[in-house]
Amino acid sequence: MGAEGAASGAGAAVLVPLPGSRRNRPAGRPAEKMAVAGSGWGLAQLAEALGSSEQALRLILSILMGYPFALFQRYFLFQKDTYLIHLYNVFTGLSIAYFNFGMQFCHSLLCVLIQFLILRLMGRTITAVFTTFFFQMIYLMAGYYFTATDHYDIKWTMPHCVLTLKLIGLAINYYDGGKDPEFLTPEQRQFAVRGVPTLLEVSGFSYFYGAFMVGPQFSMTDYQKLARGEMTDVPGQRPNSFVPALKRLSLGLLFLVIYTLSSQYISDEYLTSDDYMEKPFWFRCAYMLIWGKVILYKYVTCWLVTEGVCILVGLGYNGKDQNGKPLWNACANMKVWLYETTPLFTGTIASFNINTNTWVARYIFKRLKFLGNKLLSQALALFFLAIWHGLHSGYLVCFQMELLIVIIERQIIKLIQDSPILSTLTSITVLRPIFYVLQQANHWLFLGYSLVPFCLFTWDKWMKVYKSIYFFGHVSLFILLLVLPYIRRLLVPRKEKLKRAE
Repeated sequence: MGAEGAASGAGAAVLVPLPGSRRNRPAGRPAEKMAVAGSGWGLAQLAEALGSSEQALRLILSILMGYPFALFQRYFLFQKDTYLIHLYNVFTGLSIAYFNFGMQFCHSLLCVLIQFLILRLMGRTITAVFTTFFFQMIYLMAGYYFTATDHYDIKWTMPHCVLTLKLIGLAINYYDGGKDPEFLTPEQRQFAVRGVPTLLEVSGFSYFYGAFMVGPQFSMTDYQKLARGEMTDVPGQRPNSFVPALKRLSLGLLFLVIYTLSSQYISDEYLTSDDYMEKPFWFRCAYMLIWGKVILYKYVTCWLVTEGVCILVGLGYNGKDQNGKPLWNACANMKVWLYETTPLFTGTIASFNINTNTWVARYIFKRLKFLGNKLLSQALALFFLAIWHGLHSGYLVCFQMELLIVIIERQIIKLIQDSPILSTLTSITVLRPIFYVLQQANHWLFLGYSLVPFCLFTWDKWMKVYKSIYFFGHVSLFILLLVLPYIRRLLVPRKEKLKRAE
C-alpha cells in the first residue's frame, strides 16, 4: 500500500506471497518448474507440502538466514577492518540473490557497478543525480516489462525495486556531500556523503543481507557507521540488541501464523470468482473489509523479521531517548500498535512501510519544494510510487484513491474541529466507542477498496470487482468532495471562519 506523500511521505510495499497463501503459485504452473538455483535440495517438495510456491519458501528462508548472518557479524567481525565487513555483506547478499534467482542476480550486480562508475566519473553533480535516477528507473521499468505476468511472481525485480531506491538515494546524498553545509537542511547534512565511496563499499551497502530482499531502506552514512562499529548503544562494545531483535522476530512470526491461517479462507482469487459476484452487496463489502485487513499481514511479517536482523547487527540503533534508553527503531518499517488501532487512513500511512515513506518524503516530496504547490508535490510523489511498483494499471488507481482519501479525510477532520456542533458531539465520552467502531469499519472498508487494484494488477480483474460493488468507493468520495464545502458553510459559524482566516 502507498502512503501520503506529504509531510510523512508516500509509502510503498513489496508484494510477498507467504506459505499458506493461495496466491503463491499461478494457476496451472507446477511448483517444480518455478525453481531456480538448488532445486535438488527438496525445496519444491517442502513448498508443496506447506501449500506454498518454491519462490515464496526461498524468500522466507532468505529473510530468516539474516539472523545467523547477523550473529556471525556481531561475534566475529565487530570493529574489524571495514573491508572485511564489506566483503562479508557482498558475499552473503550475492549468495541470497543467487539462491533466489540464479544467474539473474547479474541484473543487480550490473546496476551497482554502473552506479559506482556514475559517482566516480560524473562526481558530485546534478548530472550524476539525473543520470542515476533515469538509468535506475528505466532499468527497473524494463525489468517489469519483460517479466510481467497477470500474477505476482517472486522474481529478480522484487529486490531490484528496493535496490533502485537505495542507489538513487546514494547519488543524491553524494551530491549533497559536495555542497556547503550552510546551504543544506539539517536532514540533508545528516545523510550527506562527504567521502568518496569505494566499489567495495557501494557493493556492501547494496547487498547488505538484512535488507537486500524486501528492505528496509537505510542511508550510506548509517551503513558506514555500522562498518566502523559505531552503531551501538555502548561505544566500543557490541550493541545490546539481542532482546529487541528477538521481540521483532517473535512479532513477525506471530503475524506469519495469523496470515497463514486466515489466508486459507481469505484470498485474492475469491474476489473475482463467480461465487463472490453472486453474494449480496453487504457480503461483498464485508469480505472486502476483512480481506483488506488480512492481505497486508504478509508485508507486516516480512518487515518485522528483517527489522529484527537489522537490530541484531546494530543497524537499527537510533540513539537514545530523553531517559537514556537505547532506541532501536532506525530500520522500523512498522508501528504495530498504531497500525492495529488507528481509525484514520493517515494513521495507517504513518505506521506502514515507514522507511519507504521516509525515503519518498526525503528524496521526492521535499525535493519538489521548488514547485511551490504541496498538493502537486504530493501527487507527483504518489505517481512516482505507482510506476516504481510496476506497469500495471492497478497501481495508478490505488495511489489515485490514496490521494483522494487523504484529501477528504483531512477536510472532514478540520470540519469536525471547526464546527461547535460536531466537536461537542464527538467529545461525548459515552459515544466515543460507537464512533470509534464506525470509523474503524469505514477505514478498513475504504482501505480494502483501494487495495483491490493494487493486488489484482490488471484492468479486467480490478474492474470486475469494482463493477460488482458499483464503484461505491469512488462514488462516495467524489460526492464528499463536492458537498463538504457546503456542509462546512452550514456547520461552521462565520465568526469561526474569521478566526481561522486571521
